[in-house]
Parts: sequence; structure tokens; C-alpha cells
Amino acid sequence: MGPPVFGITGWKNSGKTTLVAHLVSEFSERGLIVSTVKHAHHAFDIDHPGTDSFRHREAGAREVLLVSDHRWALMHELGEEAEPPVEEMLSRLSPCDLILIEGYKKASHPKLEVRRRDGRPGQALSDSDPSILAIAADYPVANAELPVFHLDEIAQIADFIAGHLSLDAAK
Repeated sequence: MGPPVFGITGWKNSGKTTLVAHLVSEFSERGLIVSTVKHAHHAFDIDHPGTDSFRHREAGAREVLLVSDHRWALMHELGEEAEPPVEEMLSRLSPCDLILIEGYKKASHPKLEVRRRDGRPGQALSDSDPSILAIAADYPVANAELPVFHLDEIAQIADFIAGHLSLDAAK
């Protein structure tokens, strides 16, 4: 069994990335090793035309491992393969204390829904997703049956996640 997993989900422009970055900082300050998974709904590229590694992929390499004295990155071309499930991708991460997952609205891991007044309007995800255990918003949420946090309450959100996952990460 791998490290505990908790997701941050919500509609586009709801503040997911900002919250994940704050939570990574908070948990790191508490002494935990945190890894993240970010789901993208569009084609993305961490490589750029003209670089050697881009040329390797363009020539047909299925995988390119880019290594330096500061970091490494493995790029894998899916080709005609289906997008792998998040659970499969988690197994590729190095050992850590906590994995925070951004996105993956339809996955079954425990999640917190992020809402912003200026974000994309849409039905509350928690209305139809029992894996959403709490809400973080930049406005008062009426009639919520789940715990509600303000988006700026980073320590309290981290406490909630740590408590749910039984992590020894209380401040």
C-alpha cells in the first residue's frame, strides 16, 4: 500500500493550483515529504521545440528521460494508448508521506472541492460525489452538509486532511 492520498478538485479557475501549492508548503513545513499529481484536460508539453529531448521525441522515442544535477523528468508518449488511471500513475512516484492530487474530478479518492465566486459556474461537485469530504470557498457556502473552510484557512484545511488520513502532521 502506498502513501496516503487526498485530492483537491473543482471547476476551472476555482483556485485548485493555488490551494495545492499552499498545502504543499504547509505540510512541508510540518516535516512531511509531499508529492503531487496534476491532471491536465488538454494536450500539454513540458518540452519545447529545438531542445535535444524534444528532438528525441519528435524522432519517435517512446520515452525520454531528461537528467541533470538538479532534477530529472521522464516523458512518456501515450500514442494510441488510453490515459492511464490515477492509481497506476501513483505507483510511479517515489516514496513520500502524502500525495496531493489536483483535478481528477471523477476519481474515488477522498477530495476537497474548491469554489470561487469568480470561477466557472457549475453545479456543486459535492452534490453528486460522495468522495468529496469538505469544501473550501472564497464566499459563504449556504446549506452545506460538509465542513466548509475559507480558501485562506490553509492550516485548518491541512489539519482536516491530516485528521482524515491519520497523518502525524498536526501543527
